[in-house]
Amino acid sequence: MKKKTIYHLSHIDLDGYSCQLVMKFTPYELFNYNANYGAEVKQKLELILEKINKSNTDSIILITDLNLTFDESRWLNNEVKKINENKKSVTLILLDHHGSGEDSANKYDWYYLDTSRCATKITYDYAREHFELDEPKWMNKFVNIVNAVDLWKQEEVENFEYGKVCMKLVNETRELNKVMFADIDNNYKISLLLEATKYIDEENAPIVLDEKIHLLKKEFFKEDKNDTLDNLATKFIVKLLGQARDEKTIYYKGYRGFLSYGVGNTSIIGNGFLLAYPEYDFIVDVSYRGTMSLRANDKVSVSQISKEWANGGGHPNAAGGRIIGFKEQYRYDKVKKQIEKIINDKEAVAGDLEYKKED
Repeated sequence: MKKKTIYHLSHIDLDGYSCQLVMKFTPYELFNYNANYGAEVKQKLELILEKINKSNTDSIILITDLNLTFDESRWLNNEVKKINENKKSVTLILLDHHGSGEDSANKYDWYYLDTSRCATKITYDYAREHFELDEPKWMNKFVNIVNAVDLWKQEEVENFEYGKVCMKLVNETRELNKVMFADIDNNYKISLLLEATKYIDEENAPIVLDEKIHLLKKEFFKEDKNDTLDNLATKFIVKLLGQARDEKTIYYKGYRGFLSYGVGNTSIIGNGFLLAYPEYDFIVDVSYRGTMSLRANDKVSVSQISKEWANGGGHPNAAGGRIIGFKEQYRYDKVKKQIEKIINDKEAVAGDLEYKKED
């Protein structure tokens, strides 16, 4: 196969990330994306299509461990067809094992469905045949481990038990936000799974891995001296926020703020950010459900901002509220548009009031 850029969208569980771990050992330029079912799938596919339209290279859209609805399949097929008609080369490949995708699989030749294997095993077999897989010695056994736990083959005791710990490794790895830090979060989970492959052949391997999970996480975040996992992760996240200042800065009534989405732990992370970057007057974190948590450091009353934005309240340096009508998003740029609309609307009203007052 001619070398191409691969845009790989996969699920957010052990099977989904393991598909991306397999593809890591192919010689192509890879961009990984992850989604759960529902609106998130289409938003991530829209993002991939935007990237492809801006690119000059031939591309593959690879979807693993996600079944598309018939409407989603038709939409994606039509979008790719439009791109190809515009003298670009985009290939669609979907590798999945969920029977609910049968209608799409019967309609589209790019939709490969096999309910007898997990998506990781399907991807592994496909990659060996089509993607020039540079297979490390642990890969076949790891693939069988994922297959055993994903298809719940308890009779394969050794693989099943190790797979359960790997599943825990992915499910309980929540230190990073997959919307704000999509690439880093993906790298975090795949790096941990790669570390997990080192203990497959150990005696009492599931116990060995289970006891190492905390240390593996700390090692990912550690930059110099040792600390608690919470402190290491907080320092790491504050640094990531700082690196994203150009994109995530907002302004309200002349005050400079930082907008984060779904990061949480605002008391620690928010205050840590304000101490590290004193040029900011406030930070606001919006949850997936539209609740706001605001922090300041004696430069502006976030209680007043919260009241003006969402009828919220609190203290001058710590406040919160809920945005009525907030629509959950899976892309940061769409969240920022919603918040900036609120800001612009509130500033426009304030401007009108001031103008009338002067009259």
